[in-house]
Amino acid sequence: MNKKVNKLRDFYILWSTQSLSQLGSAVTAFALTLWLYEKTGSALSTAALRICTYAPYVVMSIFAGAISDKFDKKRTMLICDLLAALSTVSVFILYKADMLAVWHLYLINAISGLMNTVQQPASEVAYTMIIPKEYYQKTSGLQSLSRSLITIGNPIIASAVYGLAGLDAAIAIDLISFAIAFSALAFLIRIPEIPSEGEEKESVLQLAKEGLRYLKENPLILYVILFMSGVNFVASAFDAVLPAFIIPNPNGGNNVLGIVTSFSGVAMVIGSVIATVMPKPKDRVKVIYMTMFFSLATENFLLAFSGSSVMWCLGQLLGWIFVPVMGANQNVIMRNTIPAKLQGRVYACRNTLQFFTIPIGLLFGGVMVDNVCEPLMSGSLSDLSIFFGSGKGSGAALMLFILGVMGTVMCILFGHILKKYRYTE
Repeated sequence: MNKKVNKLRDFYILWSTQSLSQLGSAVTAFALTLWLYEKTGSALSTAALRICTYAPYVVMSIFAGAISDKFDKKRTMLICDLLAALSTVSVFILYKADMLAVWHLYLINAISGLMNTVQQPASEVAYTMIIPKEYYQKTSGLQSLSRSLITIGNPIIASAVYGLAGLDAAIAIDLISFAIAFSALAFLIRIPEIPSEGEEKESVLQLAKEGLRYLKENPLILYVILFMSGVNFVASAFDAVLPAFIIPNPNGGNNVLGIVTSFSGVAMVIGSVIATVMPKPKDRVKVIYMTMFFSLATENFLLAFSGSSVMWCLGQLLGWIFVPVMGANQNVIMRNTIPAKLQGRVYACRNTLQFFTIPIGLLFGGVMVDNVCEPLMSGSLSDLSIFFGSGKGSGAALMLFILGVMGTVMCILFGHILKKYRYTE
């Protein structure tokens, strides 16, 4: 046991302190959402915060990965964390001076999103360099566990802190957690350097092209990424549909929506434990598409045909429980397959290709419910009320059914494609 702890010493320090800092950032983000909604009363204005954070991630990820590969990983992480913290400090100063405006938050969120875009691939490579190969699956499960706990905990903590002590207290928690993580990374962790082999002479654009070229030459990795892009499209459309399904339902409402949503975090905690302790599977690729097939083919249909809040919670549990298992296996494949010196740029290309469908899915889900499914259920498809109910929310139920069909078909098609490729460790 002591030998294992020594091997994973740097990982445990980096993982625990960075997770603490991520929790602090999430608390601030949620508190800012509460503050903004109080000021504007607009759901669109609060949603725009997420768009401003996410846009740099999608647009700049390919170049961010090249930057990560070109420069020292530890230094890149420290600089990005410091600049993100300074943006948080600026929010604190503007708030205390009673000068904080909505556009300030959009600009600051965009800056923070850009810093996260550059920091994330550097962090991925740093974890690869400090984790022994035999512990990739275990540590991926632990990372998923911390993300799940943050998902469950940050709304509760942020709501309590904001309600009792205000926005400045939430920001103070964020800055304290940043200071702990920054100090630990700067003084307690050594990240081995990767031989550059002359790459310092290459431009960022050339390095980004190399990441895309690597994916083109390694179709297994590319097809797994494209498969997850499709999963993210269906999942984000589901996120847009869920409130329109639960809130107007006679058995739903705002409080029920919060409870049902929290079950995704509970499910991911359980799934993270499973991913951490499960033995190495014989076929990691099969695990990836089978877990997503189970998720998409159960949750959407279970919610679409049910009017019970208990069944909705069960649907969330089944839909999310194997997501950490999928994530752990994808991480192992990528870390074992991609050379360490290329990982930053390839992970960045992965981020762009795998996650650009999320805003598209959110828009698709919202438009389909408001402009297609709800009008159809109150008109020409009203006879389907025996399956999807009647009144407002029935169109959202129909859309959940459509997403279930889309997700199932997509998993079957990609499963057939991925069977052609073998992955060996």
